[in-house]
Amino acid sequence: MADLWTDALDALRGMPPGSYMALVIVLAVVCQWLAWKLRTPSILILLIVGFGLGQVVTPEEVLGRDVLFGGVTIMVGIILFEGSLSLRLKHVRDLGRPVLRLCSATVLIAWVLITGSALLVGFDIKVALLVGAILVVTGPTVINPILRSLRPTRRVSSLLRWEGIVVDPIGAVLAVLVFQGVLAGGVGEALPTLLLSLLRTVAVGFGVAVALGAVLELVMRRNAIPDFLHGVVFLAAAVGALVVSNILQPESGLLTVTVLGVFLGNRPELHLEHVREFKEHLQVLFVGGLFVVLAGRVTPEQLWAVAPQALLFLLLLVLVVRPVSIWAGLWGTKVTRAEKTLLACMAPRGIIAAAVTSIFALEFSHAAERLADRATEVGGAEGAELRRQATELAGLAVEAEQMVPLVFIVIVCTVTIYGFGVGRLAERLSLASTSPQGILFAGTSRWVVDAARLLEETGVPTLIVAREYRTLARARMAGLTTETANILSEYAVKDMNLAGIGSLVACTPDDETNATATREFTHVLGRAHVFQLRRRDQPKRPENQRRDTAGHLTGRAAFRPPLSFEELELRVDSGMTMKKTRLSSEFTLAQFVEKYDGEAVIMFVHRDGRTHVAHEGARLPERDGVLISLVPEPVRPDADDQPLT
Repeated sequence: MADLWTDALDALRGMPPGSYMALVIVLAVVCQWLAWKLRTPSILILLIVGFGLGQVVTPEEVLGRDVLFGGVTIMVGIILFEGSLSLRLKHVRDLGRPVLRLCSATVLIAWVLITGSALLVGFDIKVALLVGAILVVTGPTVINPILRSLRPTRRVSSLLRWEGIVVDPIGAVLAVLVFQGVLAGGVGEALPTLLLSLLRTVAVGFGVAVALGAVLELVMRRNAIPDFLHGVVFLAAAVGALVVSNILQPESGLLTVTVLGVFLGNRPELHLEHVREFKEHLQVLFVGGLFVVLAGRVTPEQLWAVAPQALLFLLLLVLVVRPVSIWAGLWGTKVTRAEKTLLACMAPRGIIAAAVTSIFALEFSHAAERLADRATEVGGAEGAELRRQATELAGLAVEAEQMVPLVFIVIVCTVTIYGFGVGRLAERLSLASTSPQGILFAGTSRWVVDAARLLEETGVPTLIVAREYRTLARARMAGLTTETANILSEYAVKDMNLAGIGSLVACTPDDETNATATREFTHVLGRAHVFQLRRRDQPKRPENQRRDTAGHLTGRAAFRPPLSFEELELRVDSGMTMKKTRLSSEFTLAQFVEKYDGEAVIMFVHRDGRTHVAHEGARLPERDGVLISLVPEPVRPDADDQPLT
């Protein structure tokens, strides 16, 4: 066994680049699937696995530093482009000032405070300024997974998304300016250089992005690109913009791809669904791969050496820097106290911080080597001065190398703290739910209103959506939450507040509307949580592949047994009513079925704090839980039934 283990380790150490990349992809996907099963932040598992792999074989050994960091830069740019495509300007019409503050005043305050914290734990002022610039970012790679599981209110979600995506390139540009200032020398010499660099970065970033975005919009509107090429064309455009921008102005590429994504994502009537879906898949793969690879560059010795500094630094970040920067930066805005509290407790660091830290730690070494070579060539007094500067940069390079394990610890700990702790806080602040159980109904039938009332009595939030305001009158009179909107509208799918909602039941009279709604909301709620009423033309068993509706074009049939809209209406008209039944050892599921002679339509099951839409493949509880069902009126009422009153 020991020999087999040794042989396996030797094989890993000697693997070619192709095999290493294949292994990283497999590990990235498996880790994210495992995190989903365990309901754990995926970044934690990715970092642990990557750290373990790095103790056997490091990415530099296999790929080389130039290839490694070139690939990291491109993948980070694609991640930012994908995230910025989802930023909608109309989401922040009532949040324009807070978003502007989050991306300006809050960043500056955080930079000053993080720099002070880095000085306090022993970093040189130059490295401390760089650490502060790098760690002002949060990032979509850590914010988005938390938001998917948390599903907060639209306002909070918009604030966090905009901050996470927009501040990433700001932090990268800020880090570049600090690095250039360190290389330039004194403040008097550095200031003009930094101002010119900043102006060129902004000009190149916006110029390339807007010009390329206009061209892409034009060819898309003229249908000059076939649908199957939408994803790869936009991928090539983003990568090309990133590289061209970096050639014109170093490190301006991240700003360019972010502006490009925001520009394209907000063009009216520009449909980019194929692009977004393609980019989402790439983002999941790239995020996993980057965390595995970059974590593999850190050794246990490096972690142990900076652990005391890192823990003190972490405490300052969590307890001082984030709360002070949020409350001071958003002072005087219309952000509520509860929203500020949640924002102050939500600042996980992600892949951008890890990637930028690794890149700049390497750049210090390269700069020192370049100065030393130049000093040898020049000689004399100028050469002596260059050697002095090279020695100083070499010392900074050693200190900058400590940034990598320190940031690694910050990422792991902030993701753990915020990923596991923010859910309960958000629930207490009534801004989100860690386990959304609410039901979204698309339709206003009488049984829908009655079922929603029973669900609300059980403690399950509901939302009833209809196109016409007047059709929601009965639901409003019952005190239920309603929304006047077309369930197929862009507003319903992308902008409607779904805080606390976990499942959709599409129950309009039109089967095609129901089917389309389930397909669209699959991207929001997941396929396991979207249902529609049984189609009129859907047989209980497939009969004809030419005439039966394709399975991927329709949602799962809700309820047990599944019924069409007309069949449900007939049952309601015949006198069947909604009832809530509590199962127990005295009144089991079998007794419930026998009591109603198998005619009951079981719609929802509430058990152990979770609510599920009943369907044919679901396992129903035998002796515990609550059933919400459509049942015929029994001859003799039973104490276990709680009729709707």
